[in-house]
Amino acid sequence: MDCRSKSPVGKYLTQEQVLMETDGKSSRLLRIHRDDNVLIVVRAIKAGDCDLVDGHKVLFTHDLAIGHKVAAREIKQGEKVYKCGVPNGSAKDTVPLGAHIHLHNLKSDYIATYTLDKDHAFIK
Repeated sequence: MDCRSKSPVGKYLTQEQVLMETDGKSSRLLRIHRDDNVLIVVRAIKAGDCDLVDGHKVLFTHDLAIGHKVAAREIKQGEKVYKCGVPNGSAKDTVPLGAHIHLHNLKSDYIATYTLDKDHAFIK
């Protein structure tokens, strides 16, 4: 897939709308349930890789390991994030299509979400 012509959409990726693609589904990303708004990385993604996400070419600008989540579409701030057909939490900020979903932009709606600051102290 050619990603030479692309439009920047954020820190993590660039995208270009594709009107017709004939080579089928992504071999790197998997939607587990039809209601999911995230895709699961099933084959490691390297910075510079390009893939098709629901009719849009996405150029990934950083590495993503197997099992991580990426946005299947833009997810608005406060919107529920669905994986396996169930809510996984809410977006802390608006997450663009194809962006990595993790603790930096996802908060649990069920238990407190903690992360470490630069001095390895827990912050909420």
